[in-house]
Amino acid sequence: MRYRALLVAFLAICLSVLTACSEAPSATSSVPLTYDQIRNTGLANKCPQLSEMTRGSIALEDGKTYQLVGMCIEPTAYFVKGEASKRQDATYIPGKVLTRYTSSLDQVRGDLTLKSDGSLLFSETGGMDFQAITVQLPGGQQEPFLFTVKGLVAQSQPGQNALTTSTDFEGDYKVPSYRTSNFLDPKGRGLATGYDTAVALPASGDSEEYVKENTKAFDIGQGHISLRVSKIDGNSGEIGGTFEAEQPSDTDMGTAEPVDIKVQGVFYARLEEV
Repeated sequence: MRYRALLVAFLAICLSVLTACSEAPSATSSVPLTYDQIRNTGLANKCPQLSEMTRGSIALEDGKTYQLVGMCIEPTAYFVKGEASKRQDATYIPGKVLTRYTSSLDQVRGDLTLKSDGSLLFSETGGMDFQAITVQLPGGQQEPFLFTVKGLVAQSQPGQNALTTSTDFEGDYKVPSYRTSNFLDPKGRGLATGYDTAVALPASGDSEEYVKENTKAFDIGQGHISLRVSKIDGNSGEIGGTFEAEQPSDTDMGTAEPVDIKVQGVFYARLEEV
């Protein structure tokens, strides 16, 4: 009986440690974690979370300059738009993320402006605002894409004059190419370097059959995101909520047709007066 009690206590301690490591860091925690406590746990990919009981509002004054800083955008679900059939429209299929611990955007910042109609305009200016992610569909097909909010300009509904738990930001952003200009494909072809055509087929490299694979491009697409504020701490200026973004996938330097990717998750940010 004595050993059984010790075993139960030991299992309880192990379970509590595992649970603590799997939870997102609290935004109000006064004791920061060390590097050794974070390493290989996935916590660095987690956004700070406000308490579920945090409900309030932050009034903005006309003429003052504000910024949203420390914004963290953490994806939690991925969907890929499948091909449409003759009998039904194309639908989003849930996918499994293959990228480990490097899917969140962090330290994103931007200007927050109060417009004359009472709406709020957020303009992203910088930060760690892109991550290369790969999603796998149930059939095994893999779709790489660059998750980003570069150049995001998002506006809330008019007539609020404040950040509240009913504030929704919607806007568009740029989606740069997943590959850079120095990337070489398996045949050694690239945009700014490498061969102009596959080495094994120099004579027929300009034929219509191969011209699409030989001609590389740095495509820039467009995404759309909706940020829904659901938690506000009026004292610290912290906000949190959920988001949903739709954007194109990678085109393999212009040689493939992009597919639509939908990303859902949570976000966190702080409001500061400049």
